[in-house]
Amino acid sequence: MDAKIGKFFDSVGNFFTGGDQIPWCDRDIIAGCEREVTEANKGSSDEHRNECLMRLSWALVHSRQAEDVQRGIAMLDAALSSVGNQLQMRERLYLLAVGYYRSGDYSRSRQLLERCLQIAPDWRQALTLKKAVEDRITKDGVIGVGIAATAVGLLAGGIAAALARKK
Repeated sequence: MDAKIGKFFDSVGNFFTGGDQIPWCDRDIIAGCEREVTEANKGSSDEHRNECLMRLSWALVHSRQAEDVQRGIAMLDAALSSVGNQLQMRERLYLLAVGYYRSGDYSRSRQLLERCLQIAPDWRQALTLKKAVEDRITKDGVIGVGIAATAVGLLAGGIAAALARKK
């Protein structure tokens, strides 16, 4: 019984906080990735440079800073056209979906995850993120309905009060 109560309070807490399992990335990690990219641009192989760019993209879309997330999205969008194989496409689509999720564009995130799952239907990370996206869309819808219902109630109450005063 206690476990069920604890689970209930956890789910309510996650509803209001938007609890997801996606990791965050600190600025110092991003700075380290940026140094790696700078060094890789000084004469490393294309493969090594691309690996460094992917690490930087991962760090950026997992950042708590909105401008970092936007930078990561832009980098991934630009690199999407030069994908060599399905595995790279899947990884980039997933990271783009994380970026759009972090920036609040849940419908775009869901579209990218659906494309990702076409490539790898059983990929657990993408399935988990898709559930988080759908939960967030549902939560936003419930909050929107609540706000609309409150507004209608206040308006109706105001009209009723005005009519009662007139009489």
